[in-house]
Amino acid sequence: MKASIPGALMALSIAFTASARPAPSFVVLVGEGQGWSSLSVPMEDGNPRSASEDVRTPNLDRLAREGMRFSRFMAASPRCTPSRAAILTGRSPAQLHMTFVNEGRGDDGGGPSTRLVPAEVKKELPPETTTLAEVLRGKGYATAHFGKWHLGRMDPSRHGFDASSGPTSNGGPENSEHPNPRQAFASADAAVAFIRKSVAEGRPFYVQLCQYAGKSLLDARPETYATVEARLGARGRARAGAVAVAEDADAAQGRVLAALDELGVAASTYVFYTTDHGAPGRNPPMVGGKGTIGEGGLRVPLLVRGPGIPAGATSRVMTTMVDLFPTIAGLAGADVSGVQGIEGGSLEPVFRSPSDGVVRRARESFVVHFPHYDKDPLGPASAIYRGDWKLVRVHED
Repeated sequence: MKASIPGALMALSIAFTASARPAPSFVVLVGEGQGWSSLSVPMEDGNPRSASEDVRTPNLDRLAREGMRFSRFMAASPRCTPSRAAILTGRSPAQLHMTFVNEGRGDDGGGPSTRLVPAEVKKELPPETTTLAEVLRGKGYATAHFGKWHLGRMDPSRHGFDASSGPTSNGGPENSEHPNPRQAFASADAAVAFIRKSVAEGRPFYVQLCQYAGKSLLDARPETYATVEARLGARGRARAGAVAVAEDADAAQGRVLAALDELGVAASTYVFYTTDHGAPGRNPPMVGGKGTIGEGGLRVPLLVRGPGIPAGATSRVMTTMVDLFPTIAGLAGADVSGVQGIEGGSLEPVFRSPSDGVVRRARESFVVHFPHYDKDPLGPASAIYRGDWKLVRVHED
């Protein structure tokens, strides 16, 4: 049966409205070594141990209130270089052969006697690997990366970024022993300037803002450290530096969120927050931390705010770092079916149905392959996740 004229006009109107809707923009905030319970917002409702007793992160708390929390989000690796590569490519570190960390000032990975890095492990993101920035630039997006790169010495411009801080490692563009607090705010201000320029030009944007590590009073603003020290008192003096660095990072990220509001583009911008791996040392209530395949090394926060995402929602659907590439590409309307090696699946079904949305991936299970001597007494190991189960393979035995 043919559609009536009014019905046909309504369908045409809906189609035109959808096509005329402006492309969404994206901001991806990547913390440095902040574990699952490192924020002041709980990752699980009703679980007070899923939030920090010490750190205050009001800007990330706001992001959680206005968007969705993912309580079972897994980093691709307990180390930063592999996880950052997974975000950009949608491919696991094992597939990329990027399973360990690049060298750089301030890298606390230990000396050669404490780890084994096989010769076949790549320290440079291969230039032939398709990145999310390249996909989005092909759709007309302005693309930028500010802050810690740590994916080799090749400039981010070779991987699809129009602007960046350069191929920085742990020392930042100045190769400093203490890049923070200067770089925490310089990177955020550069991101804000890039967003302003993109909005003025009428272009959708993709901006990554990645934090640098720090854990001492030299890595934080004096006023932040003084506030934290007074709040924690003598019992928390040993943690005051790391807490102050985390609170500076939140303040820097807040500058970006404020700019989205000021420019009137917050409603059309997806904001993602995650971190590269768990915190060094303890990550209560999880076992293990940075450099281990324990849950404390792998389970990290994921917050997402944007068009169509329900405010204040929490999802327990298992999600992983390789899911971010196909999610963002799909939201941007990019077809990545022809991109080689993508292992993740789109999170859009979970955005629509937080409790039971299904993420379609190339395989049902998710593997973390970490064949290195690092911070885990188990030694080289791998973990495979499937449903509610996790199986650990210890390679030495």
